[in-house]
Amino acid sequence: MSSSGSDSDSLASRRSKKPKYSKFTQQELPAWKPLLTPAIVIGTFSLIGVVFIPIGLASLSASQEIVELVDQYDVECVPADDKVSFIQDSKTDKACTRTITVPKPMKGPIQIYYQMDNFYQNHRRYVKSRSDEQLRDKGSAHLVKTCEPEGTSEAGAPIVPCGLIAWSLFNDTYTFSVNKKTVEVNKKNIAWGSDKSSKFGSDVYPSNFQKGGLIGGGHLNEKIPLSEQEDLIVWMRTAALPTFRKLYGRIEADIMASDEVTVVIQNNYNTYSFGGTKALVLSTTSWIGGKNNFIGVAYMAVGGISLLVALAFVGLNVVKPRTLGDPSYLSWNKESPDYLH
Repeated sequence: MSSSGSDSDSLASRRSKKPKYSKFTQQELPAWKPLLTPAIVIGTFSLIGVVFIPIGLASLSASQEIVELVDQYDVECVPADDKVSFIQDSKTDKACTRTITVPKPMKGPIQIYYQMDNFYQNHRRYVKSRSDEQLRDKGSAHLVKTCEPEGTSEAGAPIVPCGLIAWSLFNDTYTFSVNKKTVEVNKKNIAWGSDKSSKFGSDVYPSNFQKGGLIGGGHLNEKIPLSEQEDLIVWMRTAALPTFRKLYGRIEADIMASDEVTVVIQNNYNTYSFGGTKALVLSTTSWIGGKNNFIGVAYMAVGGISLLVALAFVGLNVVKPRTLGDPSYLSWNKESPDYLH
């Protein structure tokens, strides 16, 4: 009697541990379970190819219509052999005149960028060296803990804006003339609207900035709030790659083919200490933005590969066809699964 009692207890224990059947635990909830028949596969790849290739052609055509002029000036604008000493000498006139001949008509607005290479703005120590609270609120000027070594002045007063990003602000300047006629540069709305309204306060003014022993880059007007200092805002949106471009301004006028653009550059920014390079970029834009062949090539490559795969499946289905199985034998099409019996 004791043996039969223990067997019944163990059987009851096993039954109690058996999970209760539900469509969720057995993965039988309603779902789209397509059958990948040859017709569906071939049709899908063909559709991708038919859609992607025209998009790629349109993107590539728009990119090819963009006129882009790149002038690297960091080497020619330093006459001395010791480039670092030349660029660090505050008494030396660093004006440099460059002439660019326009090969094709450029319709305004023409974007002006400065391009830098071998500058790692994505370095962890560099990216963290800022105080977002200080940039937004004048009452948080003392929050400079994350800004070292550019957190406080020699007298101990907080630096606004603090940190290495602001301290290394790009400070080369460009003055343009077309066919010896001065052209104005529009520097309004070059920064993101969300940055101006949310990240930089309209009541926060620079103080103690670039007044230490080592000057990193550009200066700021202490009478203008940070939300209106768009060069700073553009610079502080750090780049992900060591080669990057940042918007300097816009030329609103059109420039015709064969016109001569004369640029007077104040070559102030020290890229020579770390082996970086600088370039001036003039570019028109289109509906895809600036010149970028990668988008068009990528779309065309994906579309072409999809069409080739579709053709391969067509050939395989013709040469060696396979009989489609009966879908009614699939487990999710059975009204009464076997494990319920």
